[in-house]
Amino acid sequence: MAKKLPLDELSSAIGRIRRLLLTEEKVDAAVEQLARAIKDSVPGTIGAGVSILDSRGRRTSYGATDRVVEQADALQYELGEGPCLTAWAAEEPILVDDVRTDERWPRWSAAVEQLPIRSVVSAPLVADKESLGALKVYAALPSVYSPAAPRLLELFAAPAATLLAHIQSSELPLQISANLQAALEKRDLVNRACGILMQRHGIGQERAMSKLMDQARRSRTTLAQAGSDLIAGMPADQG
Repeated sequence: MAKKLPLDELSSAIGRIRRLLLTEEKVDAAVEQLARAIKDSVPGTIGAGVSILDSRGRRTSYGATDRVVEQADALQYELGEGPCLTAWAAEEPILVDDVRTDERWPRWSAAVEQLPIRSVVSAPLVADKESLGALKVYAALPSVYSPAAPRLLELFAAPAATLLAHIQSSELPLQISANLQAALEKRDLVNRACGILMQRHGIGQERAMSKLMDQARRSRTTLAQAGSDLIAGMPADQG
């Protein structure tokens, strides 16, 4: 069972980050400090990290505390599915009790079967109503995190999102703003499409996201395009 996150550790970590000179070479250091604080503060965690857009608009991992985080994240980006991407797109925290029995992301779950990952929690990074990415923690055993863990992780997500938004707006090339806007527009398409599926089938948001992902894979298109097709009245869900 996850213990209450120590707020003194959170405050200390954020304080150290804010004292850093926010120059480009310090971005990685700031995020690394945050990830280490998260790993140390969430019992049972073997790795933590942050997923955001890089300067070329690609999803990437920053501050990964362990190699397993980079491996698990890379598979999410490659396959276009996984708990962190869902938390990012849906702007909702995600809890996975056991990767091997969770059916929401079948391809990703199969891909990480050989990695020491069984439990996952991910929380979105939202600043000024914009979803910038996601925080995540991984555990080697099933059912490590309690139902309260996603909300606890949000204690880190709120100040982290504010910090990253400042770093991005003040340091990274202007291209990231356009890429981020495009990503947000795609996210809005996905959210609207999920809303249609939820109403049509009487299902929850996670199941609607899963159905949309399935259709994108069947159609060999992107999640945003599948959402756009559904909104436009095309048969974007077959199951």
